[in-house]
Amino acid sequence: MLRKALLATSACALFLSFAPGGAAAAPDEPPPAVLDALQRDLGLTGAQARARLAAEADAQRASAALPKSLGARWFDAASGKLVVAVTDPASTIQVRARGAEARVVRRGQAELAPLTASIGDLAGDGVPGVTGWGPDPAADGVVVRVDRAARSAATTAFLDRVRAFGAPVRVVESAAPVQQSGTVQPGNPWWPDGESNCSVGFPATDSGGGKHFVTAGHCTNDANQAAYGQSGLQNRIGTSNTGGSRTVNGREGDMGVVAVTEAGWTLSAAVNTWGSAPVTVTGSVEPLVGQSVCHSGNTSKWKCGAVTAVEQTVDYGSTVVEGLATTTACSMGGDSGGAWLAGDKAVGLHSGGQSSCGPGGADDQSIFQPVDEALRKWGLSLVTGTGGGTPDAEAPSVPAGLRSTATTSSSATLVWNASTDNVGVTGYEVYRGGALATTVSTTTATISGLTPDTDTVFSVKAKDAAGNVSAASAPVTVHTPPGTPGGGRTFGNDTDFPIRDHTVAVSPVKVALAGQAGRTPTVVVTATHTCAQDLTITLVGPSGRAYPLQRYGGYPCTAFPSPRTFTASGVGEQATGTWTLRVGDNGPGDTGVLDAWTITL
Repeated sequence: MLRKALLATSACALFLSFAPGGAAAAPDEPPPAVLDALQRDLGLTGAQARARLAAEADAQRASAALPKSLGARWFDAASGKLVVAVTDPASTIQVRARGAEARVVRRGQAELAPLTASIGDLAGDGVPGVTGWGPDPAADGVVVRVDRAARSAATTAFLDRVRAFGAPVRVVESAAPVQQSGTVQPGNPWWPDGESNCSVGFPATDSGGGKHFVTAGHCTNDANQAAYGQSGLQNRIGTSNTGGSRTVNGREGDMGVVAVTEAGWTLSAAVNTWGSAPVTVTGSVEPLVGQSVCHSGNTSKWKCGAVTAVEQTVDYGSTVVEGLATTTACSMGGDSGGAWLAGDKAVGLHSGGQSSCGPGGADDQSIFQPVDEALRKWGLSLVTGTGGGTPDAEAPSVPAGLRSTATTSSSATLVWNASTDNVGVTGYEVYRGGALATTVSTTTATISGLTPDTDTVFSVKAKDAAGNVSAASAPVTVHTPPGTPGGGRTFGNDTDFPIRDHTVAVSPVKVALAGQAGRTPTVVVTATHTCAQDLTITLVGPSGRAYPLQRYGGYPCTAFPSPRTFTASGVGEQATGTWTLRVGDNGPGDTGVLDAWTITL
């Protein structure tokens, strides 16, 4: 099986909310958020973005009116027309009658489809360096995707055998894609039980009126798993993969269903665009190569690009998925399962990508599962509105029940009840006195740097994606206990451990200290590494419990700032025993050394 760099990615998160989206905009005017994002991400003027969306809509209508058996098709941004590849010159009359352009080719989709299947048979269980393949109708051939960091002699031999089939072969070199998951980030994620979050996809109903949303299959792989709208097992939405028959993650696709069963949750057709007016979904379309698409994600927020290929097979390393679309839009961890849009039409569910939002280029950065296939498979109807959307001006409700659950001489852990919003709460601002102390996406926060034996007043405000902020909660006063004379005790390990690509450096420290460790031990890491963004740093306590200090991700690469001080939160175990620092390098091409580390308990 292929080696893949384990990276954490998005797509357009469509929200479960306590009220539907706003009023419709003028029907002929594209959603402002789509226009703005296309100008930013595709380098268009406002007039060019409007013209492109209008041309793409015409191309979609022409495509729907032409039989699928006629030939493969794509949108040509230069001419603004649908192009259909036909093998029979007589078919050009039918194509042109719909305002599309006909291109006579030798093979066509009837020959490219079995050719693509033959490539899959040739790949077998995987070829080192090969990450995917599929038809390339514009070139009347096939495209093979290669991981530039893992290309080998086996890769070259595979490409030579593919070329022997006699069709043109286009090779696309990029970083290896992964099915994306992520850590808790501000936004509108959903949690499969206690696992890392994914993004909510498109809401849908069944024939009996039951409420659901479709999302990624690799997010719904466990049967009858509780689904939550907030981490920490709070705000349950419903049940993922009910009965174990509502998910696929393999050859058939990457798609699944979450049943929305809990009281208070309604389905909204309004897609969050992270500050602009929401886009209301008015229907669904199949993806066309060349057309612009946008997605909004829990991590990458609102991003756009163009479809580069459809009906592609992608080898994620752990699984091979067929029938996916590739795009130039960027995405990040935590976006999996979210919704992709073509204008105001649903087009896909986020499957994976390169987890990078760096400068654009030729790389196929993000991948989605066509949404209509998921809706058809489970007999669901997309929830839609009438288009457009007005800016969200409603602030979330005021957080209630603010309280302190733990204190040390220098920190306080706060907890409060979740707020509600007409679209969705994206985070909370925690204030220390009148100053902002931190921003979090959950209903708990630990504030460090407090003075021992002192009263401190805290309050919390809720905010939504449009930037609306609630009034402050009722304040709570927290008294920190006196500090221990002389402070905590520090232990360390100064043995050098190399940090190599896709490996984990493990450095232990033995502690003989009676009693419990503090709730927030301090860890100081001295290391050299040319890409701090590649590193995942974890503290493991004597009980075996892991405390994340840094998760990898981000662009561009910067050197690790050594020494670096971390605070482990929520530690509640005996101090004595072996404490271990684990430094994992999750990216290629950068190495370093863990020089030393200390822990103060």
